[in-house]
Amino acid sequence: MKKILAMMASVFLIPVLSWSQTITIADQTTLQPIAGVVLKANTLSVVTNQKGEADISEFKGSTAIEITHISYLPKVYSYDELARLHFKIRLTETTVALNQVIVSANRFEENARDVAQPVDVIRTSDLNNMNQPTTAEVMQNTGNVLVQKSQLGGGSPIIRGFETNKVLMVVDGVRMNNAIYRGGHVQNIITVDNSMLEKIEIVYGPGSVMYGSDALGGVMHFYTKSPTLSDNDSVKVKANAFARFSSAAVEKTGHFDFSIGTQKFGSLTSFTYSSFGDLMQGYNRNELYGTWGLRTFYAERVNGKDSMFTNQNWHLQTGSGYSQYDVMQKFLFKQSDRVSHVLNFQYSTSSNINRYDRLTQMSGNLPRYAAWYYGPQERLFGSYTLNLKNDSGIYDNARVVIGFQQIEESRHDRRFNKDILNHRTENLNIATLNVDFAKKLGKHELRYGVDGWYNQVISTAYAEDIVADTTGKLDTRYPDGGSTMSSIAAYLSHSFEISEKFILNDGIRVNNVMLNSTFNDTTYFPFPFNKVTQNNTAVNGNVGLIYMPDKYWRFTLLASTGFRAPNVDDLSKVFESTPGTIVVPNPAIKPEYTYNADFGVSKNFSDQANMGATVFYTLLTNAITTQPGTFNGADSVMYDGQLSKVTMSTNANQAYICGFNLFFKADVTDYLSFTSTLNYTYGRIKTDTTDYPLDHIPPVFGKTSVTLKLNKFRGEFFVAYNAAKKSQDYNLNGEDNHVYSADPVNGYMPAWTTLNVRAAYHFTKNVQLQLSLENIMDTYYRVYASNISAPGRNFIITLRGTF
Repeated sequence: MKKILAMMASVFLIPVLSWSQTITIADQTTLQPIAGVVLKANTLSVVTNQKGEADISEFKGSTAIEITHISYLPKVYSYDELARLHFKIRLTETTVALNQVIVSANRFEENARDVAQPVDVIRTSDLNNMNQPTTAEVMQNTGNVLVQKSQLGGGSPIIRGFETNKVLMVVDGVRMNNAIYRGGHVQNIITVDNSMLEKIEIVYGPGSVMYGSDALGGVMHFYTKSPTLSDNDSVKVKANAFARFSSAAVEKTGHFDFSIGTQKFGSLTSFTYSSFGDLMQGYNRNELYGTWGLRTFYAERVNGKDSMFTNQNWHLQTGSGYSQYDVMQKFLFKQSDRVSHVLNFQYSTSSNINRYDRLTQMSGNLPRYAAWYYGPQERLFGSYTLNLKNDSGIYDNARVVIGFQQIEESRHDRRFNKDILNHRTENLNIATLNVDFAKKLGKHELRYGVDGWYNQVISTAYAEDIVADTTGKLDTRYPDGGSTMSSIAAYLSHSFEISEKFILNDGIRVNNVMLNSTFNDTTYFPFPFNKVTQNNTAVNGNVGLIYMPDKYWRFTLLASTGFRAPNVDDLSKVFESTPGTIVVPNPAIKPEYTYNADFGVSKNFSDQANMGATVFYTLLTNAITTQPGTFNGADSVMYDGQLSKVTMSTNANQAYICGFNLFFKADVTDYLSFTSTLNYTYGRIKTDTTDYPLDHIPPVFGKTSVTLKLNKFRGEFFVAYNAAKKSQDYNLNGEDNHVYSADPVNGYMPAWTTLNVRAAYHFTKNVQLQLSLENIMDTYYRVYASNISAPGRNFIITLRGTF
């Protein structure tokens, strides 16, 4: 009987197996398999699996098999042509990507063409090709976001003339912005490890309907990688590692991540360590600059005495180096096709990071500071995400995100030839909750939900006598009695596909934000108050219309409002912003609001090229700006041993920002692509006489790039450029940092251009070598408002392994 069954099996199975034909599709340059590729011929359709494979036996005899993927250039082959290629196809990644899927605009996946608001997506491949040391440099490399730096270990993104607490950063659905994000420049973005990012989405313009307070200029949403589940009974194991060296800062970075998954359970572990030496600036500089930006001296304590030394190399920015490590652990449990759970843990910390700009200040003929550094910047992050799918009821998709963060940042400073080292530390405990739903009703799509967050701020300080080894009291940066800030909100977002040509977007949000701060010790500053309390409610909305007269043209019109409630930093901070200037609390400031209008137009050329422009205008009311003020009737007070001018955060009557973005993207051939972008921003504070420059407004800037993609090879040549920030555009009271510009009195930042080249070669699909040369001409420059000079000629070498 067994022999008979075996014979029958051979009779029936051998022909079946002989008819089976598997095609394998991989990336042209990385050689990595591509999952999700769709192959179509007439009514037949198949999709490749994780190995980039699909069975196309039924396609035999087809004369036109379409091969498509949203991230790759399409191909068409006959079955016979595929056979001659041994059923192994390589696709080239597209530059245009018109139909890419985005999440951040409305918290759920949707086609970018259905969203009126401009959104940029930085993909995994883009991140790998950029090969940047921190997420701050990644944002600068987009050509659409300018990044200010006060020291090497930092970066403060500027979007449409908004910065710090006026743009929102989100990680895996959890907001990073907290109660002490300041109005000047923040450096928290470096605590997000770009080595573990799946993608970044940048939403331009107010995001207050979906995200609430702070999202005035835009939203940067960072999505970390997830464990890879297996699509069969075997265990799926993946690993990535790289080692990188760059010359300008003697960077040494090592990274590995490891994913293991079954069909139900997955785990992803990641670790990154980076060490940076002192940053070398460019040698090629204008003679008219004099010694601007040169590191002519440094301070060091020798045998118990502060000493001033001449720097042997004035181009070496001594004291700028630091180190950092980042850890991530993520677990994924797919309970069923309708239910999944994600646990996400992240931890980032650094060495001490010198506040480089303060170490370059002079007091007479001596350094002003012997020491000024940030303590380790620590971010502990944990979240749980529940994803639900449903075919009926009040939602099709639902997501619940519960998050908790612990943040610690500290500042330490000591004047030259003084024995007192000041220590100020801020600890934050942050809890967040998001509950989001999505429902499709015919041509209508609804997204709605509730969210809330709670911040607790604990501010401590003490003075240390480094000679006597004693400690004493010191004024805290924020109220010593502690501060809390909380928010609760509900939102509704709606999309209506009126026809094939018209799509309507609209939304509304109701948001309440509360704040409480207590001053216990007013010895140093006898404020006429000991508590600060605010309770603010705002209603925000947006309405956008998309018009697509044909498959080539697309027009967008968007009107939206934004809202930002004053935080603990706005209301109750005491600090020295620049030498001789002190910021004091102002509990009377009110929330600021924006009213925004966007108009966009783009044209698609046969899916091979796309060009367009976006014009925007934003009106700010009650704009929070830094202005001269008084403390107990005096316009100057003694602070840290120096008579300092009093300033405070106040509400300007009105301010406005307008500007435009131009872009062009083209896949010139299957192997050559071209991209270019240009940004212009103009901002003013309205006054009774002449409008005054608004701070945080960058000069004209952009990027142009040419990329070559061949078998196993990718090369890119790009130019980054900035126009000058002229004196008449500087705000001398705010955060434009004119004292660190080429004209420390009136402010002036010269224009600059850098030439750069990158190349990557895959020896196999598992091993890749990357080489880059940035700032080829070794140009000396500073990015607008930065207090440290940019890297000079920078050689980068990276070896990557994928297993």
